[in-house]
Amino acid sequence: MKTVRELLQGKSGAIFSIAPDARVYDALKLMAEKEIGALVVMDQGTLAGIMSERDYARKVILLGKSSQEIAVRDIMTAKVVTIRPSQSAEECMALMTDHRIRHLPVMEGDRLIGVLSIGDLVKAVIEDQQETIKQLESYIHS
Repeated sequence: MKTVRELLQGKSGAIFSIAPDARVYDALKLMAEKEIGALVVMDQGTLAGIMSERDYARKVILLGKSSQEIAVRDIMTAKVVTIRPSQSAEECMALMTDHRIRHLPVMEGDRLIGVLSIGDLVKAVIEDQQETIKQLESYIHS
């Protein structure tokens, strides 16, 4: 199974973020434009949190608040689970399962270098399984 660094190499490299004082509406608009389910929240170059569709559903919609009025900092998850580039895809899946999350910011020291989603990990697992099948088929036919 691949490392986080290898998984990031297969992605575009774009990291979509928003400031903590931005309106939730603007975060949702950016997420819709980029077709993503979460944004990292950056405060002067430092990871301050993450805002996901789940945060919006639970902390805005269900509480009857307005996304036009509320700030990202008021609904973001501030205690962010992060990973390092050297970690494995299996470790990522375990963290996502244990913490019931779908996005993992990748930190190299204090610097954010990417974000992995559950979709990225599922894709990696499928690719690994397809490679194993090819190898087994080749072995059987030889």
